[in-house]
Amino acid sequence: MDICCTPEEMALLQKVAAGARSLQRETYLVGGFVRDKLMGRPTTDLDFVCIGDALELATQVAIQFKPKPKVDLFKTFGTAHFQLKTEPVTDVEFVGARKESYQHSSRNPMVAPGSLQDDQERRDFTINALAISLQEHNFGKLIDPFGGLKDLDKGIIRTPQDPDKTFSDDPLRMMRAIRFAAQLGFEIEENTWEGIVRNVKRIDIISQERITDELTKILLAPKPSIGFDLLYKAGLLKLIFPQVVELAGTEYKDGHGHKDNFYHTLQVLDNVAQKSTDLWLRWAALLHDIAKPATKRFEKGHGWTFHGHEVVGGRMVPKIFTKLKLPLHEKMRFVKKLVELHLRPIGLTKENITDSAIRRLLFDAGEDFDSLMLLCEADITSKNQSKVKRYLDNFILVRQRCKEVEEKDHFRTWQPPISGELIMETFGLSPSKPVGLIKDAIKDALLDGVIANSYEAAFQFMLEKAASMGIHPKN
Repeated sequence: MDICCTPEEMALLQKVAAGARSLQRETYLVGGFVRDKLMGRPTTDLDFVCIGDALELATQVAIQFKPKPKVDLFKTFGTAHFQLKTEPVTDVEFVGARKESYQHSSRNPMVAPGSLQDDQERRDFTINALAISLQEHNFGKLIDPFGGLKDLDKGIIRTPQDPDKTFSDDPLRMMRAIRFAAQLGFEIEENTWEGIVRNVKRIDIISQERITDELTKILLAPKPSIGFDLLYKAGLLKLIFPQVVELAGTEYKDGHGHKDNFYHTLQVLDNVAQKSTDLWLRWAALLHDIAKPATKRFEKGHGWTFHGHEVVGGRMVPKIFTKLKLPLHEKMRFVKKLVELHLRPIGLTKENITDSAIRRLLFDAGEDFDSLMLLCEADITSKNQSKVKRYLDNFILVRQRCKEVEEKDHFRTWQPPISGELIMETFGLSPSKPVGLIKDAIKDALLDGVIANSYEAAFQFMLEKAASMGIHPKN
């Protein structure tokens, strides 16, 4: 065997080989599993190509397992899939070897049965065209017609065929090339790179869901900046995510300049990636300064300002999530919150900050306080190390101060003791502006320390506030 497999994986390969022999079906292990095993990367997805009916082979192989897994048959596409409930779960997929041809207006190929060579030629990159034979006479032999093993050793992304054809046929492969470069730390071979640059406009035939899926995988890479920088330099990012490209560049006026907010954002993203695998925290890092182009102003004698970019950026988040077809639920709200709050902790590094300001931050950040602080710390990207140390030391003090106030007042997961429903019931009100005004006044009084954090104090304050507005209890 030319790849190193675990005993469990070897047992699975033997079962597939036995099923293939019983049907006299030429079968190969192909693609990502072979690539990742050769690189020593963990992987649980196994793809098999056979010459002939893949659905019959999948059904035959599944019989050998106890309990027998449910086989999903996709007759239209000639593919089959089942899962083994191992730890971790193993995905096993079967497809008949095929050759493909494309129409210019679609990335969906016209498919015809083919040989192993046809199947390897249709693959996106040489490192994904590697195959392992499961035939009895040469079981375990590596079949590498395009030098994929050499490209793996050199850390190169290269198409097996003419890159213009590869990328024009399926433009999503351009993003996949960049994604693999980011995930694996590989370089894109020069001719392949030039093929991407020449074909960037073909990305417009790809669905938003597919594009966003690749963006997500780039965001989850060990160093996401590699992927976003390549997307930018290729010209793809301008087409698929123009708001991020607008961050790029510097401008000087009257001797005042500002930093390149695109590359600053990528550094913040990498800083977050070093500390957290949370996809949505990484989205917050990517979007934290997204409104700087819209809020950029030059103030004579002072320089460039971006006043309110955190507020405007927060408003942009739902629109961006909608365009990218990202989930519009609590994940979006989490990103929006962090974008809106990412400057607040910096304001708390000054002396004589009141407990009220600390309580408000704890209340507004809630359970996302630690994520917010991680983003704020990642936002310090100065090349001046003494300046970086000073800011980070200040954030340590902010964390300590928040801890002290939280232990005393418990405002991190706090909810005001008086609800809108109680206000309406007490005063016989229907949902209206006065209800909101009373509720906000109670919250502000508690956060500012005007009244004690108790139901009794809040209820009495509610009565007094309502009375000042000419509103009295219904009884």
